[in-house]
Amino acid sequence: MSNADEQGSKKGPHWGMVIDLAKCVGCDTCTVSCKAENRTPPGVSYNVVLEEEHGQFPNVKRVNLPRPCMQCDKPACGQVCPVRATYKAENGIVVIDYDRCIGCRYCIAACPYGARSFDFGQSYAQEMLGYAQVQAPEYGVARGSREPGKTPVGTVRKCMFCFHRLERGEEPACVETCLGDARFFGDLSDPNSKAAKLAANPRAFRLKTAVKVK
Repeated sequence: MSNADEQGSKKGPHWGMVIDLAKCVGCDTCTVSCKAENRTPPGVSYNVVLEEEHGQFPNVKRVNLPRPCMQCDKPACGQVCPVRATYKAENGIVVIDYDRCIGCRYCIAACPYGARSFDFGQSYAQEMLGYAQVQAPEYGVARGSREPGKTPVGTVRKCMFCFHRLERGEEPACVETCLGDARFFGDLSDPNSKAAKLAANPRAFRLKTAVKVK
């Protein structure tokens, strides 16, 4: 997971997130704060918390399973994109170039986590006063107009770790607002970071590791 070059010098961080399922209380604060931060339209949610029930009555327990983009090392979404609009950046984030995306949605079908959504151009303008006046800050590019033919309308969207916040030295909105303090974010290439230590813990696991991408 290191971003060191051949000479051993560090290029930059390799961002990653670890979520403690035992601490997640299913409050959906991450979902709400993400939508507020990234101005996502109806039908588009980067942070979804799934609820799973295990066991049989009366020995039943419920597990809250957050499902953001997993920022795969070998993303299947990038392999099927015919125009190379989605790719793995050096900082560990799988990004989408809205200006290149043609909206074919092959990546949605390829994603094993269902972490991608298509922007059909819907809006909260009727429910939220001034909704269209606040610009979406994704990738550090202000995109205020939500009109057909203007990105990100007609493109695929997903979690990008609030890249615009990282550029300001801040954590992703979901990490900052997590009520259960269940989310840990940091540089996975730094063995001293909290996120790297938790990711290296024997108890840590990744979802759907059986899915093999060549």
